[in-house]
Amino acid sequence: MELKYGSTSFTIDLPPEHLAGVIVPSLSPPVHPPHDIIARALDACQPAISRYKAGEKVVIVTSDITRYTGSEIYLPLLVERLNRQGVADRDIEILIALGIHRTQSEHEHQKILGSLYGRICVTDHDCDDSAGLALLGTTSNGIRVSINRKAVEADHLILTGTIGFHYFAGFGGGRKSVLPGIASRQACMASHFTVLNPGAGTGKNPLATTGNLEGNPVHQAMLEGCAMAAPDFILNTVLSPDKQIMAAFGGDWREAHEAGCRFYSERFAFPLPAKADLVIASCGGFPKDINLIQAHKSMEYASQSIRDGAVLILLAECRDGFGNGTFFNWFRHQHLDDFEAELREQYEINGQTAYSLLQKAQRFRVILVSSFPARQVQEMGMLPASSLDQALVLAAGFLPDDWRAYLMPEAGSVLPVGPA
Repeated sequence: MELKYGSTSFTIDLPPEHLAGVIVPSLSPPVHPPHDIIARALDACQPAISRYKAGEKVVIVTSDITRYTGSEIYLPLLVERLNRQGVADRDIEILIALGIHRTQSEHEHQKILGSLYGRICVTDHDCDDSAGLALLGTTSNGIRVSINRKAVEADHLILTGTIGFHYFAGFGGGRKSVLPGIASRQACMASHFTVLNPGAGTGKNPLATTGNLEGNPVHQAMLEGCAMAAPDFILNTVLSPDKQIMAAFGGDWREAHEAGCRFYSERFAFPLPAKADLVIASCGGFPKDINLIQAHKSMEYASQSIRDGAVLILLAECRDGFGNGTFFNWFRHQHLDDFEAELREQYEINGQTAYSLLQKAQRFRVILVSSFPARQVQEMGMLPASSLDQALVLAAGFLPDDWRAYLMPEAGSVLPVGPA
């Protein structure tokens, strides 16, 4: 089997007595072409669109370039529906839900908008522009929700994006377009901070985890923030690992999102008969392994397939390094209690990811095949390797004679679920 790494790959052929299985999504090719899939989802949005009137202002929120959604396909079809209803191009604005990410280049705007580029106004959200934000209210756990003023002042607000697993919000898509997508920096940070239990030293909330919405405090904060913005409807895609549109969900921002999450979970969760001694996981190559923050998603999912103390080999080139300038600094904390205390004192989203990585590095034996210097890998609590062969030699020293292993060729796209 070929396991992708950056722009290349490694070959592995495990003996049958050691191979527990290959963990991949349970997918069938799309029955309909992408435009038809989007058109059907837009039919579910038509009751809301039919109430729009000429001269009314419409803001459409969509994701930035770091989260491919199929926007260059669905945005023109959505705008066409609005035009049919009498809404002119000049009264439509596309708002890029940056959260706390960087602004987009013109080329990136062009990729996001497709044929609409140069025709429809596009604006990047700025989480630090106080004049461009409007306070909507406060959530039940005290988060002051300020969002982009354009979204508040528009006659109609539409949310678009894609649905996938999120390692502590449960799923992406839906309500996430508002909080953190177009929210203030303070609200973004506060919504993510709910991943931690109240009270020093109490750690991460166990319900704030991949694929779970029930009782998830991060999801609940996002729901409350989105309800304050009162979007008319959502249009969310579901993508295959190779970024093809498999399905789309449109309509009520809660119900359509929940339906999309169920659809996604049924296809991208893999039932495990038993946990193994070893998992060998590829992020899926470039750009999925472009940096360590992105690669952490694959590490999180792969860790669900092995028992405590087992070995996790992660193939992640990380040609762009960590993905954030402050990420590595967090590993000055080698004890989780100290790390958590600092995170509570000075919360950063990247610090939360670093904390999650260190938790796994201390719970399992993580061997990282990457372009990082060995010293940096060791300082993050992992074992460095320059190739899959070297990683397997290292792993052999920790495995029992009758070891069993899973292979994950697209580890960021499938969630192993099964026995505790």
